[in-house]
Amino acid sequence: MPSTFRIRYNAPVILTFSLAAAAVTILVATIGDTRAGGAVARIFLVPGYMDWDNPIAYVRLFTHVLGHASWQHLLSNLMIILLIGPLLEEKYGSMQLLEMIAITAGVTGALNILLFDTGLLGASGVAFMLIVLSSLTSYRRREIPVTFLLVVLLFVGGEVTRAIVQRDQVSQFTHIIGGACGAMLGLTSGRGSRE
Repeated sequence: MPSTFRIRYNAPVILTFSLAAAAVTILVATIGDTRAGGAVARIFLVPGYMDWDNPIAYVRLFTHVLGHASWQHLLSNLMIILLIGPLLEEKYGSMQLLEMIAITAGVTGALNILLFDTGLLGASGVAFMLIVLSSLTSYRRREIPVTFLLVVLLFVGGEVTRAIVQRDQVSQFTHIIGGACGAMLGLTSGRGSRE
């Protein structure tokens, strides 16, 4: 009797995150709510200021990673997230990876409010956190993997260079902070370090 294949929801946090980001992009495309004052934009965009009296302002510090400016923006982030995320979810577990995503979202959102007056949306910070975190999967206490150093040099160093040389719509700041979150989370995670 031939064996049958079944589909498995193998990385619930990464898959749910990706589906939620796609759903938000579909919603925005369907209702045409891309202006800064639109209802969807108010939930999935961190503006360049903090409205301390508005409860939604605290929510969007975390939900901005689900909003994207375009399909191309979404797909470029999901390519990285879906490629690296399931391996990291298997290594760290769903809850710890969800915490890492939430920390990265909160840090990038809060720092954007503190340092810039422009809006922020998209999962670029999460993607860069996963890239740097993946380079630390073989981290041992008192040893720094060469892969980590190369990833920091190539990915994060490239973003620092782009931030200095060119000014475009891509938030290099978010990439750099996401990478820094990945480094800190990977180096301090109990599962990431071994004797």
